Amino acid sequence: MEAYYVFKDLAIIIIFAKFFGILARKLKAPQVVGEIIAGLLIGPSILGLVQQSDFLLDMAEIGVVLLMFSAGLETNLKELLKTGPKALLIACAGVFVPLIGGALLYMGFYGTAPWGSENFYKAVFMGVILTATSVSITVETLKEMGKLKGKVGTTILSAAIIDDVIGIIVLTFVIGFKNPDSNPGKVVLNTVLFFVFAIVVGLLIYKLIKFLDNKYPHTRRIPIIGLSLCLAFAYIAERYFGIADITGAYVAGIILCSIRDSEYIAEKMDINSYMIFGPVFFASIGLKTSLNSMTSSLLLFSVCFVLVGLVAKIMGCGLMSRLCGFRGMECVKIGVGMMTRGEVALIVAQKGLSVGLLTPEYFASVILLIIVSSIATPIILKVLYSKTPEEPVKN
Repeated sequence: MEAYYVFKDLAIIIIFAKFFGILARKLKAPQVVGEIIAGLLIGPSILGLVQQSDFLLDMAEIGVVLLMFSAGLETNLKELLKTGPKALLIACAGVFVPLIGGALLYMGFYGTAPWGSENFYKAVFMGVILTATSVSITVETLKEMGKLKGKVGTTILSAAIIDDVIGIIVLTFVIGFKNPDSNPGKVVLNTVLFFVFAIVVGLLIYKLIKFLDNKYPHTRRIPIIGLSLCLAFAYIAERYFGIADITGAYVAGIILCSIRDSEYIAEKMDINSYMIFGPVFFASIGLKTSLNSMTSSLLLFSVCFVLVGLVAKIMGCGLMSRLCGFRGMECVKIGVGMMTRGEVALIVAQKGLSVGLLTPEYFASVILLIIVSSIATPIILKVLYSKTPEEPVKN
């Protein structure tokens, strides 16, 4: 293919992704849903205007790394450290129950598999996809109702942050174990070594960038250094520790999340993501989604996948909330608030495709989960709060 054809593909992707993204937002759905549908529409399954290429795959990979870097930058580290054991326990249950539920669902459809087999890791990976929580819709809904600062709202927010950290660690282990050349001891050792490296080197880098940020506040060199750190950590994680590049990017964001200009860095990163890399990544999900291979069995699996994804979060987070001292309807609110899925689920699915743990037809299941959870969560939360109002937390 001639090199200039990529300009046509990018032009089509950007205009379609933005149009459908805005349309989705007007309909009170996440913008990413519109961008995914745009990719599905222009991809081989429907109109065939754009075909997958190595260039688009590389662009999408950069997009996912930048997204995870931004997620790390937006992490409130102080809040994360002081949330206490309750949010941690709720997050752990919100990871464990969907992980088991997704794996059992896959095995129920495609047969049980012995520990360590290819099918076993595929089953576990379906569970890993379900561990992710995206609370952007929940946060917006709670803000609208004035409940974000309530006991339930702050718990959901804190647990969701921890949930994503645990989910990324689980993803790291699963990908490491799947590698035929690895053994459990080596995977654990590499993961531990990476986080030791991240803490030691990250602390030094944090002090250096904090010094530069104080000396040259709000200058473009700070976001440039931040971007370099993101790409370097993504490379080091994958190349030297066998850890997913998105884990390295996320850690790089956490290293910088406490400096004074962290929001300024995030703002500059968002320009890159919003203009080109984000649309390419989310549209590429649609491009990879194969509707031609959709069968009645796969459709049934997708419906069950959505149901398990929603119910597992409510059960896991809700029951653990009860054990942590929350009352009946508060537990339900926390469970419902944690059931939305979004960018992280897509990022995990994308990584699974790249390492052979997921095939394109299952993207339809993930997209359906995101759409249903994004629509259902605000509706259910509003009903729950209308029936049982909550007093805000007093400072």
